[in-house]
Amino acid sequence: MTSYIHVVGATENNLKNVTLQIPKGKITVFTGVSGSGKSSLCLDTIAAESRRELNETFPSFVQQYLPKYGRPHVEHIENLPVTILIDQKKPANNARSTVATYTDVYALLRLLFSRVGQPFVGYSDTFSFNHPSGSCPRCQGLGEVTDLDIHKLVDFDKCLNDQDVIHFPTFTTGAWRWKRYAYSGLFDLDKKIRDYTKEELDLFLYSPQVRLKNPPANWPKSAKFEGLYPRMYRSIITTKEGKRQQKVLDTMVCTQECPECHGTRLNERVRSCRIAGKNLADVVAMPISEALAFVQSIDHPLAVDIRRELGKRLQALCDIGLGYLTLSRGTGTLSGGEAQRTKIAKYINSALTDMVYVLDEPSVGLHPQDISRLKESLRHLRDHGNTVLIVEHHREIIAMADHIVDMGPGAGSKGGQITFEGGFDQLVRSDTVTGRMLRQHSEFKSATRQPKGWFHVEHATLHNLKDLSVDIPKGVMTVIAGVAGSGKSSLMEHFMSHFEGKTTFIGQKNIGVNLRSTPATYLDISDTIRRLFARENRVSAQLFSFNSQGACPACKGKGIIVSDMAYMESIETTCELCHGKRYNETALRYRYHGMTIAEVLSLSVDEAIDFFAGQPFEPQLQALSKVGLGYLHLDQSMSTLSGGELQRVKLADNLYRKGEIYIIDEPTDGLHLDDIHRLMRLFDEMTDAGNTLILIEHSTDVMKHADWLIELGPGGGEAGGQLLYEGVPRKITTAATSVTRAYLT
Repeated sequence: MTSYIHVVGATENNLKNVTLQIPKGKITVFTGVSGSGKSSLCLDTIAAESRRELNETFPSFVQQYLPKYGRPHVEHIENLPVTILIDQKKPANNARSTVATYTDVYALLRLLFSRVGQPFVGYSDTFSFNHPSGSCPRCQGLGEVTDLDIHKLVDFDKCLNDQDVIHFPTFTTGAWRWKRYAYSGLFDLDKKIRDYTKEELDLFLYSPQVRLKNPPANWPKSAKFEGLYPRMYRSIITTKEGKRQQKVLDTMVCTQECPECHGTRLNERVRSCRIAGKNLADVVAMPISEALAFVQSIDHPLAVDIRRELGKRLQALCDIGLGYLTLSRGTGTLSGGEAQRTKIAKYINSALTDMVYVLDEPSVGLHPQDISRLKESLRHLRDHGNTVLIVEHHREIIAMADHIVDMGPGAGSKGGQITFEGGFDQLVRSDTVTGRMLRQHSEFKSATRQPKGWFHVEHATLHNLKDLSVDIPKGVMTVIAGVAGSGKSSLMEHFMSHFEGKTTFIGQKNIGVNLRSTPATYLDISDTIRRLFARENRVSAQLFSFNSQGACPACKGKGIIVSDMAYMESIETTCELCHGKRYNETALRYRYHGMTIAEVLSLSVDEAIDFFAGQPFEPQLQALSKVGLGYLHLDQSMSTLSGGELQRVKLADNLYRKGEIYIIDEPTDGLHLDDIHRLMRLFDEMTDAGNTLILIEHSTDVMKHADWLIELGPGGGEAGGQLLYEGVPRKITTAATSVTRAYLT
């Protein structure tokens, strides 16, 4: 008998008192147009409540180190298991974190080599690049070294008393770090650096930390003297300060592969230990699929148990389509989709059961061929006795669901309701937006645009590209297709680095947002709105800024009060004085067309278009609406937007240009089928305006709509990087080498 998770009265974000039952032990897909409330229900309500209640089971001291989850707006949730969120956030960008270490494969490989490798060099810890006995002494296990060009840091033609003798902000003449040299009593402050004796120069540049025997009176009592080189590495280059001053550092340091370990991170002694002629560094440098074959080939009685456990982990990564990744790949270099699939593979071998796994758009970045592998992995999670909740738009993932919840009918304030619950066949017959789109079958474009010239890419060898030569047409819409890891992004990276003209790349990386960034500030219309209020009411425009004169005195313009509870979780409450509006009473006394500044900024983009009709900035608002973001509020924090939404904000900012070359990375990620069709109409407008569009894309609907199609493959990683097809899309169906053609018929 099926049991259910009961959600009663959910009102988080735009949800309109949603109540539903979710079957346990099944795969439930939440679909609907962008902004319809899928994530609000699945992630911000169900997952957030489970994780919040789980965290509360720990002692208060432990809770301070755990992620903070506020109580979601829901009456109650019953029968809710422990929930694990498998999103597209990368693991912490740690230079010592690799695919092998993150998936626990490295720990098992270390054990394998310590038992079976010859000659014997030590136990498991000895094979760790994070342990002194195993790490390369030159790079300390990082695989790369950072060299400081001292002549770009220090002006040797100046003395310590001269201005800007050390070219770094905290070492400028008179600054506290400069005083550690000037006040040491070790140097003549009027003597040029190039005139120092060898002893003086060694002391100035290389001295380790030492206590001065008879320091001058102005030398701090607890301070130690340290040379410039060790001080820069210890205090700047390897710290957060170095990241803040990255632009300055980039002018004087260069990072390169460690010449001693050749990037393997391991010392020579560890590298001397081999199994079947391969050392540990050789194995982690292999693609996962090759590493699996190597492990399975080991025939040694001491390796039986380890080989079985390693095989399970490596096979799970291959099964989900990540066999092309190398085990040494840094986790910080993975795409969001790759990071998410790595997490799925990790949990597949978990002994835990009766869990809820919540996945956010797992099909992102996947070619249709890879989708079938993903589906098998998701079924494996379910069949292990777990409940799987998926926020998804992909037709194939929706079709595999045991239960479907369709949200809508629109986005933002027009969404937040359940428009359908049931199976896939029922959804296809329904009258919801999703049902209507699923009934449609896209056809190849009958008339494609003619190229206005060509860009020639010749003998590209970046990353996995195999001496690739290809022509990219000008003035049309081109799609670069291929399985994950086939070389699509590498081709575009090569193109941009060798093209002498200007290109505009629109990806899903962060656009430099923070909590105070909003659509209004990003589009640079906040000042104009404030001036409209100021002119209407004949007061200062600063009065209508919550970062200035208009700020609520209680919350300082934040709209919330954060109460520090020492080692317990901080409590955020809506400001009782301004009720979250951020403004003081004086600012809210004034109106423009009958509305206060807080009311105007709470308008959605679509509402603002009507309200500000005829204003000079109306086209910027129209652009946001055209890219499907009309549901965003003018004062919505940009930090709450998904990668796909941020990408479309950037796209809106570039809409009305002509003669540009746009390279757009997977623009349909996170988009409902209806939104994809809207986006394609927009791309048509941009192309007809004289722009060249190059889209890295997996959507078959987009491929069929393109003017030109380039496919790379046939596999990922070293199995990719070759040209499989170039030409008009409809002719790919006769291309024998194409992997994609089977999904376009």
